Amino acid sequence: MSADFQAPRGIPDYFPPDSADFRAVRDTLTEAARLAGYGHIELPVFEDTALFARGVGESTDVVSKEMYTFADRGDRSVTLRPEGTAGVMRAVIQHGLDRGQLPVKLCYSGPFFRYEKPQTGRYRQLQQVGVEAIGVDDPALDAEVIAISDEGYRRLGLSGFRLEITSLGDDETRPRYREALQEFLFGLDLDEPTRQRAQLNPLRVLDDKRPEIKEATAGAPLLIDYLSDDSRAHFDAVLGHLDRLGVPYVRNPRLVRGLDYYTKTTFEFVHDGLGAQSGIGGGGRYDGLMRQLGGKQDLSGIGFGLGVDRTLLALRAEEVASRGIERVAVFGVPLGADAKTELVTLAGRLRAVGIAVDLAYGDRGLKGAMKAADRSGARLALVLGDRELAERTIDVKDLRTGEQQQLPLDTIVDDIRRLLV
Repeated sequence: MSADFQAPRGIPDYFPPDSADFRAVRDTLTEAARLAGYGHIELPVFEDTALFARGVGESTDVVSKEMYTFADRGDRSVTLRPEGTAGVMRAVIQHGLDRGQLPVKLCYSGPFFRYEKPQTGRYRQLQQVGVEAIGVDDPALDAEVIAISDEGYRRLGLSGFRLEITSLGDDETRPRYREALQEFLFGLDLDEPTRQRAQLNPLRVLDDKRPEIKEATAGAPLLIDYLSDDSRAHFDAVLGHLDRLGVPYVRNPRLVRGLDYYTKTTFEFVHDGLGAQSGIGGGGRYDGLMRQLGGKQDLSGIGFGLGVDRTLLALRAEEVASRGIERVAVFGVPLGADAKTELVTLAGRLRAVGIAVDLAYGDRGLKGAMKAADRSGARLALVLGDRELAERTIDVKDLRTGEQQQLPLDTIVDDIRRLLV
């Protein structure tokens, strides 16, 4: 059997040192949600296929073209999750979370799967951080969700992005707009598959990325012009809250998200440094999704999905300094067998108090071991030889400043904690 294995096409590997930046992006975006009271939920990687067909929409590209669907050993149709909202809503219904305090505020992260043509920023296994706030239809909650996204990006040092926002209306808005949009679309010279899509779900035609379709639909009526009084009041209130929160935005009346469940507030974060794949995150409100998935109540919700992969690419496009965490804080350099034994024990004591430590294994000489210390990214190097061991001291070198000092072995744990503050 050939050993020439590679990762599946369109699925990136993250390994040191880049994996530290990946973790920093994911954890920073998640931390912004935690500070707003969102609790963690861990979702299954695959679900019943019908959950996504019903929740996301059978006419969407996600369901019709991009899902990884297969029969399991029990001949049940299951699908690798293409997005998170449907799974969260399923969990809320199944476990009765909607019968407690509202809104139910949940945060999740992990891989999602879509069969797309791989290119920079578009992967078949994509990493996301998401939040969902379910149970309250309040413009202030919409603004909170959007502000969490904005805060997460800014905490990372990202600056060259913009928030595009619109409203997709409600049950009163959509039928009137659908009629006007279909009248416009059926007046165009469309290919048969696009005409069928216009019949089934005309909004999906506006989400078509083909240049000829974008050009043909440039003059299509705008949904924002058909908003009901309630939808318009809701949208104006969201914008007012964003203004007070200091979150800048651009109204984009042609914004269409790729999932059918969106209603009212809909938004996307865009970064022009990424080329064609400019979206780094987005979301919106989804009134009616709970009812579609069989919930006994019909509670509204709002959420987002932020792309970890694309955010990392955006940071690199801006040449933002690495925000990755240190892999280790301390690197031990033993010079001799007895020194190694002592440093192995010391490393265990330091790790026990929360300090990340690595050692130069393999009996390297001082020069090679110090090169390894420099490559590790550690702040401090601990150099221990037979002479220091006999004197019960250890050499501590600050790898950033080059400053070196000799400290007692008996108090070294407390001394290192002090130096790392």
